[in-house]
Amino acid sequence: MRWILKPKPESSQVQSLARELGVDARVAFLLVQRGIVTYEEARLFFRPEWKDLHDPFSMKDMDRAVSRIEKAILANEKILIYGDYDVDGTTSVALVYNYLRDWYPHVTTYIPDRYQEGYGISYQGIDYASDNDISLIVALDCGIKALEKVSYATEKGIDFIICDHHTPGDSIPDAVAVLDPKRSDCTYPYKELCGCGIGFKLIQAVQEQFGPEDMDMNSFLDLVAVAIAADIVPMTGENRALMALGMEALNSNPRPGIRALIEQTKKDSIGVTDVVFIIAPRINAAGRMHHGNYSVRLLAEKSLQKAREYAMEIESFNQERKGLDRQITEEALAQISDLSEEDRYTSVVYKDTWHKGVIGIVASRLIETFYRPTLVFTKSNGKLAASARSVKGFDVYQALSQCSDTLEQFGGHKYAAGLTLKEDKYEHFKAQFEQVVADSIDPHLLTPEIAIDAAIRLEEINPKFLRIIKQFGPFGPGNMTPLFMAENLRDVGFAKRVGEDGKHLRLSISQEGSLPIGAIGFNLGDKLPQVSGNQSFSAVFSVEENVWNGKVSIQLKLRDIR
Repeated sequence: MRWILKPKPESSQVQSLARELGVDARVAFLLVQRGIVTYEEARLFFRPEWKDLHDPFSMKDMDRAVSRIEKAILANEKILIYGDYDVDGTTSVALVYNYLRDWYPHVTTYIPDRYQEGYGISYQGIDYASDNDISLIVALDCGIKALEKVSYATEKGIDFIICDHHTPGDSIPDAVAVLDPKRSDCTYPYKELCGCGIGFKLIQAVQEQFGPEDMDMNSFLDLVAVAIAADIVPMTGENRALMALGMEALNSNPRPGIRALIEQTKKDSIGVTDVVFIIAPRINAAGRMHHGNYSVRLLAEKSLQKAREYAMEIESFNQERKGLDRQITEEALAQISDLSEEDRYTSVVYKDTWHKGVIGIVASRLIETFYRPTLVFTKSNGKLAASARSVKGFDVYQALSQCSDTLEQFGGHKYAAGLTLKEDKYEHFKAQFEQVVADSIDPHLLTPEIAIDAAIRLEEINPKFLRIIKQFGPFGPGNMTPLFMAENLRDVGFAKRVGEDGKHLRLSISQEGSLPIGAIGFNLGDKLPQVSGNQSFSAVFSVEENVWNGKVSIQLKLRDIR
């Protein structure tokens, strides 16, 4: 990895904030690095409250969306809550459906089939609404580019409210309301909400306008927290407030479906990492392996016993997903392992039998090994479909835009996208994509970068320091776990490889005679020769709490050693 030490903030700002907050200069240093320079900014960071959420009506078209829902309810119209099959989409659908169903009976849900309908709003979904006399569709986490499909719905007498967080194209659909903070004409003060976050702003606005007085809006924040963590949106601003409040809901009174998933973790309380690596993959597994409806059913269930049954079913999907993930990753690695890294700027692989629901995960796995913008293709409905993943700093969506003449369709974000093309275009596209990336990527981006917040001495790390660092959470993009660098380190004689195949490294570190601190380095087992025999080394690490056999201690989580 390339070790990059972040620029030091202004010393005067650090000292001023340290005095104002009554904290150690090291803590103030980390806060100023994150753009927090005043007492009020620190309060918002450490103690976000409900009152810190923005007015939902400041979002463009929110008044129109709420008025149309009110009109539908007064006229007893049927409302369809429509969303994508991933975590953000299914939590969004569950959120709006759960909010409405207890006081308005004419509401139902629709999740498109990943394999028959694909991503976003489908003609089949609109036909379903038409066949069932549904006159209003609320689309969540999709729809911002569905111009033709919204027009098709209008011809059938169906109105659309679109709640999306993806970047719009040159035109937006002619819907009754289009809620998307990324609209150029939207002045909403925070632009990085996920789809479920926008769904929450919608029900927040409905509640303020005409919702039931006894409705507990906090009860929906567990779904929002899961979506924020899973969709990897910035953990800043309003997202941070929603996430902090949502994690409280997750750990105090989650809905039965989420409680059933939490029970599978065997933990008394969960953090953001548990949501990302345990809760979210299971919700995703339903849409990947079978159908997203399974996740919505789980998240809408009121009976804990029933929810446990549904969670077990979803766990079987997750185990199926894991097996395919391992198999396809091995096959994909075999396709590209004989090419030297200097020969290419991209990793593009294809096999017609690979499971479409897993190729996005496989693309991420390939980046872990080869660290190149990556595309994994499979065959689906007579065409080739791919998931794209990128490396830090490179916009894969823009790269695909430059290849759009070869593609049937594409969409996504800077770091993750999806596309389809005709089979006979594959080789041409593969060469075209390689050339576009080769011409536009900074070669430095092909080596993983690790951004270090500060150099530190081990003697500065104590229980009080750890307590404050923990309060910097929830962590995520825009507010990552603080990483530190320390030099002149030595293992005190306990270094060893641990875990399956000795993949991990466990050691006890001292610095110039300081008290030793335990450390674990996941996937760093091959670094053992660099730390054995009383050798001096440097390390990058985060500081965390380790609980073992009921004992709590400070532990360094190593990211790299040299």
